[in-house]
Order: sequence, then structure tokens, then C-alpha cells
Amino acid sequence: MGSLFTLLGGLGLFLIGMQVLTDGLKSLAGETLRKLLVRFTQSPVSGAATGAVATAILQSSSATTVAAVGFVGAGLLTFNQALGIIFGANIGTTITGWIVALIGFKLELTTLVFPLVFAGAMLKLFTRGWVQQLGWAVAGFSLIFIGIDALQSGMSVWESTVTPDTFPGDTLFGRLQLVGLGILITIVTQSSSAGVATALVALSVGAISFTQAAAMVIGMDVGTTFTAFLATLGRGTAMRRTGYAHVVYNVMTGILAFFLLTPFVMLASNWLALDTAGDAQIALVAFHSSFNILGVILIIGVTRQFAELIERLVPAREAEAFGELEDRLLQDGAAATNAVAGQAAHIADSLVGKLSTALAPGRARHTIALDAEAAALTALSQYAERIRTEPGSKANYRLQSVFHALDHLVRLQRRMESLGQVRPAFAAEDIRNAVKTLQTIVTAVDEEGFTSPLVDALDEARQDLRDRREAVRLATIERISGGLEDASDALGQLDAMRWLHRSTYHIWRIGVHLENALSDTPHPLLITDEHRVDTAQPA
Repeated sequence: MGSLFTLLGGLGLFLIGMQVLTDGLKSLAGETLRKLLVRFTQSPVSGAATGAVATAILQSSSATTVAAVGFVGAGLLTFNQALGIIFGANIGTTITGWIVALIGFKLELTTLVFPLVFAGAMLKLFTRGWVQQLGWAVAGFSLIFIGIDALQSGMSVWESTVTPDTFPGDTLFGRLQLVGLGILITIVTQSSSAGVATALVALSVGAISFTQAAAMVIGMDVGTTFTAFLATLGRGTAMRRTGYAHVVYNVMTGILAFFLLTPFVMLASNWLALDTAGDAQIALVAFHSSFNILGVILIIGVTRQFAELIERLVPAREAEAFGELEDRLLQDGAAATNAVAGQAAHIADSLVGKLSTALAPGRARHTIALDAEAAALTALSQYAERIRTEPGSKANYRLQSVFHALDHLVRLQRRMESLGQVRPAFAAEDIRNAVKTLQTIVTAVDEEGFTSPLVDALDEARQDLRDRREAVRLATIERISGGLEDASDALGQLDAMRWLHRSTYHIWRIGVHLENALSDTPHPLLITDEHRVDTAQPA
């Protein structure tokens, strides 16, 4: 019984070590890796390469996948490009097996890793910034090897009682049973890396043969999609498509690996002694990497067709007019911020497009329907409030800009709803020219998006309208006081100028903050100086 507890404890330490290592590496290198994912993912091939590298560094395929989904939600990547990252993540996750096989068993690290755990914990507790996160990653890395050592100790007791004969034999049905066992192990541990490590330990003590271990690893590769698939149920389109793509691709790769197992054994036996623990472990991780690499090579050429298949399996919902709100993204504040910024940009595009149409000549009776945008803004604001980022981090600056953009989007939406009240005053000559100014710039934004030149043009337009508003106000008051104009008509013109100025102001600030929210180098001054950007009082 004691050996069983040791084995389970070792598995638990391994899982904790993987989680701690991933958390440390995400904080240490996550921001840079997210930039690289977008920058170098221009095609499925480059996406697979960057996905593999990112997963190998982060030691978490789920972290890479979540980031990819966030980029799709933000409009920074297409679903086709994100598929490349998902394919590559399968390759990157095999690096854990190589670390365990080449370092965990080849080197005697037990006496070294305990001091490293202590050193890592001290750095986590008493330092700040990247040194703190480095300490956390070192502690997690060390816990992995302590867990492996405990796994070996617990399993070595059963060396004489648990043998390859204990498991299904090397037949077609036996291999299928072992694949099922591998799937079950991964579902229970929720980590294919932990399953592969357990198989490597079992090989080291002779509890299973190479072919048995290889069949189990195939199952673990398929089983790793189970938790991710369950997490997509009831979610938005992007997350559900990602889950389905992961399952379908891994099942296809698993089938390929199953039929490649016998040829691989025949080929590998020419160079390695598969009945010897050390060689068998190297062969197992090589098999794991090989069938994942081959699977990517075969799928890359038909990525577009594969994406179309997944899109047919998971059609977009009509209610998702402005994108996704995935709860799973909340585990990665930067990825969630990207998704929220992207969705805010979609809503901004819709509002600007409707405003451009409403201000066009001949649209005097045009009514703007904004129910969808209003509902989306409410939902998006509630979602954004749940995002957590490190104060002072780039992700935090981006999130603050998102909140500023949402505030101006809500104000613009309310302005647009009151357009009918001020439209009668648009017929006045002074107001007509101001309307033309706003309509021209809004149409350009609708056609080209919030480009930097257009954001600058919006700034110039709102300053011009602010000056016109003040001039109209002074002239109107003078005419009213001299009895030259009806007070109600004059005040209507003032309201119209105020509406035009404030609408232009909100559109400008939306453009500024969306640009900042989606930037690699967000500027904190754009956030802290928000209240000083316009001398006119909000109304």
C-alpha cells in the first residue's frame, strides 16, 4: 500500500510541477510568445512551427491553444491560421517526454533538485518581476524530477509482480485495449505529459514492453482532447471549432500512429534494443514525436479543406454577430484582452458604418437600429470586468484602453440613438457644413477602418467642430438676445453642434484606445491623460 501511495504522490508532484513550470514560463515569456504567434503565423506552415516552439517553451498545449483562440476572437488570426498553431502544439507537447527520457533517467538529479526547489521558492517569495517568475519556473521544473523519482520508487516495488503479461498482449485487439487504457489515463490525470512520463517509468522497471507503451501513448495523444472538448460544450463558435478540430485531428493522427506502430518497431529495432529500458525509452519518445510530426506534414497541405470541414460541423450562430466571449480565455488575461479588444473593434465598425449611412444625404427619415450593438456592449463590458491582468503590465495597459474604448462606444451608441432629436437642426447652413465634415470622415473610417492617419484626421475634425461649436454658441446667444432668432430654434442648433462635436470626439477616442489595446507596445499616457484630451465638458 505504501508503494501505491508513493506512486500516486509522485504522479501528483509531476502534475503540480508541470503546472507551476507552465505558470512561471507563461508569466516570464508569455507576452513575447504571444507576439511571436501573431507575427510569424502567416500561413498554416508557419503557424505549426510557431505553435510547436511556443508549446515547447510554455510546456502547455492548452495555453498555446487558448492564446490562438483569443487571437481568432480578436480578428488577429483567421481560423485557418489558428489551425496551424493547434497542429504545431501537438509537436511541441512531445518535448516533455524527451526531457524526462534524456534528463530524468539519464542524470542523477535527486540531490540537486531539492535545493533548486528551495531556491525557486525563495525567489518567488522575496523577489519581483522576471526574477520571481524565473524562480517559480525553476521550482516547477525541479518538482517534475522529484515526481519522476517518486514514480520510480513506487513502481519499482511492483517490478516482480507487474509485468508485460499483466497487460493485454501484442495483438490487434490487445493494442486497441491499450489505446483505450491510454485514453483513460489521460482523462483521469488531464495531462498527456503525465501519462507519457508514467509509461516511461513503467518501461524503466520492465512493467510493460515497448509496443504496449507505444499503444498507450497513442491513446494518451487522443485522450488529451477529451477535457478540451468538454470545455467547449455550450461555448462560442471559435472555441467549439477549436475543440472539434483538436479532436478530429488527434483521432486521425492516432489512427495513423496505430498503423505505423509495427513498421516503426521493425525499423527501430535495427538501431535500438527495444527490450532494454534506456533504448526503449528513447524509442518511445521518438515514436511519439514522429507520428505527430508526420501528422502535421500530411494535414498542412489540406488545411483549408480541413477548416471547411470543421466550419460545416460547427456553423456560426446567428446570435454571435460580434464574436465570441469564451470563459476559458479568462485563464490567460492577455488572450482574453485581445479577444475583448477585437470584439470591441467589431462593434465600433458596426456603429461607424450605421452612422455613416444615417448621415448620408437623403437619409432624413433614416432610423438607426442599435439593439444588437447595445446588447453586445453590455455583455462585453461584463466579460471585461472578469479579466485579471498584472498591474503595470502591457496586458493591463491594453485592458485599461479596452475599458476606455467601451466607455466611448456606449456614449457614441447613446448619441446615435438621439440623432432624431437633433436632425431637424441639420438644415441650418452652419450645421450643414459641420454634418458634412463628420460624414466625410466617418465614411472614410467605415471603408478603411481606424488607421493611424484617419485617427489623426478625427482628432483634427473634433478640434475643428469644438471651435465651430463655440462660435455657433456665441453667435446664437447674440441673435437670441437681439431678438433676431427664435430661442427654441437657436437652442436646437446648439444641441446639434454639441451632438456633432461629442460624436466626433467619441469616435476619435474609440480609435485611439482600440489602437492602443491591440498594440504590441501600449502607451500608458493615452490612458492616464484621457480626462485632459478635450477642453469641452462632456454632455
